Amino acid sequence: MKYKIAILLVLAVMIGALYAYKKGVFATEKDQYAALPLPETVDYNFHIKPILSDNCYTCHGPDANKRKAGLRLDVEHMALSELPESPGEYAIVPKDLDKSKVYAVIVSEDPGQMMPPPDSKLALNAYEKKLIKKWIRQGAKFERHWAFIPPEKTEVPKSEVSDWGHNEIDGFILDKLEGQGLGPSERATDETLIRRISLDLTGLPPEPEKVPTLLRDISEDKIDKVIDEFLASPTYGERMTQSWLDVARYADSHGYQDDSYRTMWPWRDWVIHAFNKNLPYDEFLTWQLAGDLLPNATKEQVLATGFNRNHPITQEGGVIQEEYRVNYVLDRTNTLGKGILGLTLECARCHDHKYDAISQKDYFEMFAFFNQVDEKGLQMDAVQAKNQKFFADPPFITITADETEDVLSFINMKKTPRLNVMVMNDSAPKTTYILNRGEYDQPTDSVVPGTPATIFAFSEELPKNRLGLAQWLTDTKNPLTARVFVNRLWAMVFGKGLVETVEDFGVQGSLPTHPELLDWLAVDFMEHGWDIKYLLKKIMLSATYQQKSELSPALKKADPENKWLARAPRFRMSGEMIRDYILATSGLLNKEIGGPSVKPYQPKGLWEETNAGGNRGVLTTYVPDGGEDLYRRSLYTFWKRTLPPPSMTIFDAPNRDFSEVRRQKTNTPLQALVLQNDVQVLEAARVMAQCMVSADADNPDYVTEVFRRILIRMPKKEELLTLKAYYHNALSIYQNDLAEARKLVAVGNYRQLDTDPAKTAALMLTAQVIYNLDETITKE
Repeated sequence: MKYKIAILLVLAVMIGALYAYKKGVFATEKDQYAALPLPETVDYNFHIKPILSDNCYTCHGPDANKRKAGLRLDVEHMALSELPESPGEYAIVPKDLDKSKVYAVIVSEDPGQMMPPPDSKLALNAYEKKLIKKWIRQGAKFERHWAFIPPEKTEVPKSEVSDWGHNEIDGFILDKLEGQGLGPSERATDETLIRRISLDLTGLPPEPEKVPTLLRDISEDKIDKVIDEFLASPTYGERMTQSWLDVARYADSHGYQDDSYRTMWPWRDWVIHAFNKNLPYDEFLTWQLAGDLLPNATKEQVLATGFNRNHPITQEGGVIQEEYRVNYVLDRTNTLGKGILGLTLECARCHDHKYDAISQKDYFEMFAFFNQVDEKGLQMDAVQAKNQKFFADPPFITITADETEDVLSFINMKKTPRLNVMVMNDSAPKTTYILNRGEYDQPTDSVVPGTPATIFAFSEELPKNRLGLAQWLTDTKNPLTARVFVNRLWAMVFGKGLVETVEDFGVQGSLPTHPELLDWLAVDFMEHGWDIKYLLKKIMLSATYQQKSELSPALKKADPENKWLARAPRFRMSGEMIRDYILATSGLLNKEIGGPSVKPYQPKGLWEETNAGGNRGVLTTYVPDGGEDLYRRSLYTFWKRTLPPPSMTIFDAPNRDFSEVRRQKTNTPLQALVLQNDVQVLEAARVMAQCMVSADADNPDYVTEVFRRILIRMPKKEELLTLKAYYHNALSIYQNDLAEARKLVAVGNYRQLDTDPAKTAALMLTAQVIYNLDETITKE
């Protein structure tokens, strides 16, 4: 009994302490919010709309089916009109708090009156209430959603106290820094910049042999020339394509249960080619969305439309064809929204969007552009699959080795003389219907192709097909297309976009940290012919990009997320880049460009575990490729939807079932285990060690050379002492156990060199340690 009393007393004390803690925290938060200074002018888009969106739009927003009391707060004339259920009262009366019902209910403490209601688990803090109060007093001015206002070039800010900066980007960045009481960091070293630029533009480290030559250049335009060199490299197109594959949901298998083989790699090779020849972004989009509808379309332009066919396709018997056909069209519509417009269009499939001014009718008008393809499904048998061919109902494009079309100039045909690749080809016009709750078998009202007028009206002069849609997207008056792509390139380089939610420029998305800079870059991008290389070079020549990435205690306290860019970012590379980095620095990387996807090392049995029965024959067992194909860039790794490459998914690669724009970023023990134990990493370390020992068996300074090759810099004294001690300790162990040394260096299929096993094993482990360093897998 006394134990029970003691336990109850302990629990009572704990609960009391927790209550006191929470009360203190809440009180602190309340005081903190109350103490925040209000802006001189309250801006609707940046101050008020986020509050209303988070707390009010669920019941008083765009979705008519969920709207309560007939009140809509996202549209100015409705928010300022007489309340439908309370004649004589108004939700908002500009400059009059006493008559503004909205203000009365948000400050009310009566549970029956307060808004949001207590059961919603939502509440405005003291600062938000003060913002709304000041906004109403200032006239309650509404604006269109910021992302739907066409971008304009504002005057570049000029500092009165600093001449820091190389171009217009720096003017905007410095203006924000000074507003936060911050200043920029010093310039990074040339070594750091060369590695940073190489990783950003090629996805690979610079070749160690080239770095000394680049460093010896003392001209003022050294970095300018470095950027040009990497932009001109064929590996630039591979780097840019890698990120586009996520957007395009590219895979080498169809998905669903059977998940059998598909031949879409020629489309992937076209993307590499398009980036390398610097196809303007407006054309890049137009070809992929509607290349087949261009006048006198070339085979290359038709091939580009494979973008629309990258979605999963079922091969299962007994399915309802119309259900899956509708799913394919839905997928294309959603990909357009997330991947190109930066909007969550899919939220309007079943009902009006709850936050953005996009109705269900708007959604199915967009859907109608993609609803003209005659898709009866895909049929394939095991024999055809083994021959890497498939036969589908039209449309498909056939490419043969004896053709002389330009399309073949960039496709590496290798051993496959004839290919069928799915592309777009509109059939007779179909009537599109709004689908009740988005269900394929519940058509309601018919619609014609169109776009949401809240974004940008679809001109009557445009054809109501995919070509018209592409022309609407790339119109310089479209407020989203250039903004979204510029922001995505910024995120690729800086690790985070000026709008952090690169996939969502809607009301629930993040607000831009530097809206004037984003708009300036978007307009400048269009003024320079949608030139992607021009935009990347502009960013990389900025002093903002060329800063050090060191995080001082003061900066950590003032701006822990580096929102204001007082330093260069520092973030882990993608799984593909990490693998390619290891292959490149070890000398294993096969630099061949294009061709069919390949199968590198993978743990045994994974495909068998996910196989649905094996009736299709081709993807039931994983058989790694041999020879040089084991060491192709990760861009070419075979991508099976039901089991993507595990060493990449562990580093947050998506499965590509649908378009993905922003990868999740995690830090898990599994990632460390991959770097410590994956056969590709161990083999790379072994090959590097054997090559060095073979070339110079008596080199007393192997460790320095390994360090330099991997990290593209010379080691510091402390680093070198630590690593040399590790090497010599391992050497001593393996000299006394040559059998264990030979066992260790036997890893991997790459040819073995006749080298001292003890030296090789010790140097191999030293290289592996360096591959596991945070600096190795980080872009800084």
